[in-house]
Amino acid sequence: MIDLKKRSLFHVAALTAAAAAVLVGCGKKEEPAPAPAPAAAASAPAKPAPLKVAFAYVGPVGDGGWTFAHDNGRKAVEKEFGDKVVTSFVEKVLESADAERVLRDMVGQGNKLIFGTTFGYMEPMLKVATDSKDVRFEHATGNKTAENLRTYDSRTYEGAYLAGVIAGKMTKTNTLGVVGSIAIPEVVRNINSFTLGAQSVNPKVKTKVVWVGEWFNPPKETEAATSLINGGADVLMQNTDSSAVLQTAEKMGKRAFGWDSDMTAYGPKAHLGSAVINWGPYYVKAVREQLEGTWAGNSKSWWGVKEGAIDFVSVAADVPDDVKKKVDEIKAGLKDGSFAIWKGPITDNTGKVQVAKDATADDAFLGGVNFYVKGVEGKVPGAK
Repeated sequence: MIDLKKRSLFHVAALTAAAAAVLVGCGKKEEPAPAPAPAAAASAPAKPAPLKVAFAYVGPVGDGGWTFAHDNGRKAVEKEFGDKVVTSFVEKVLESADAERVLRDMVGQGNKLIFGTTFGYMEPMLKVATDSKDVRFEHATGNKTAENLRTYDSRTYEGAYLAGVIAGKMTKTNTLGVVGSIAIPEVVRNINSFTLGAQSVNPKVKTKVVWVGEWFNPPKETEAATSLINGGADVLMQNTDSSAVLQTAEKMGKRAFGWDSDMTAYGPKAHLGSAVINWGPYYVKAVREQLEGTWAGNSKSWWGVKEGAIDFVSVAADVPDDVKKKVDEIKAGLKDGSFAIWKGPITDNTGKVQVAKDATADDAFLGGVNFYVKGVEGKVPGAK
């Protein structure tokens, strides 16, 4: 049986507790709502990954000439763009199937701009470019292009002509010598320009040529230089990549020039001056175009004294002042376009007129030179 008295007391106690709770709640100070969490700061845009740029070199970077000059150009790119680029190179890449392997490896490593620095890379580069449309390719000294492949070159014949002016004045035997690499128009054009420069100050000079069949082979270059000196040449020029020719002239008491880079240190007594190439301006331009999205293929660039790509430096102290002045005047004329090296009349060594009187050879003509000018002995290998 339920005890009604206890039940009533229980209800009273419950009501009393509830009322107390209400009174306490009414007297409590209301807490402010918590402040909303601050909005997360906007994330900074991700820094773009650096452009990967690769260079394939035909010789060692320490050759003191051609490849050394290209590598200086690569360093100019690093200096110009800092952490926006990452450059790499592979040296001593043969002009063979090995070139294709190296180029494909460069693509596989994520390089988006690839430079090949010798004529013999032309077909491999064209093949790899066809298979790698998202990569841009630049080929030095070649003549084939594509949507993602273009060519670039330096007017080395301008430096050869300037060397010839000095050689024509400094020779005592009137016999000049050239160590040639490979008989392509570029090299033949340089031999001829050297001779034309010499003839401009000394019509009696003749030029002998010995071919070594390679761009970089110091022992063969030494042998060729020795042969030329033994054959009566007392001033030598080269179109090869090492300093061997200048060093040989130094040892044998003759004179010679540096080629592609300043080679003074390799033969200070023999050195008459160096015809140098500055690849930096072009490499910087090409990389900037790739970074800015303005790079375009199917084009050719051929830069010289005018663009700062060719110069003649470190002229020897014993070169007469009037000759130095003439060199400076020619450089100024090449820079402003008032002087043309290949201006007629120019005849080959068979007597055939190749450039008519007062005519100036255009780039198409210069790009296909396969003859020796008057004064150069022999015949261009492979020429008809």
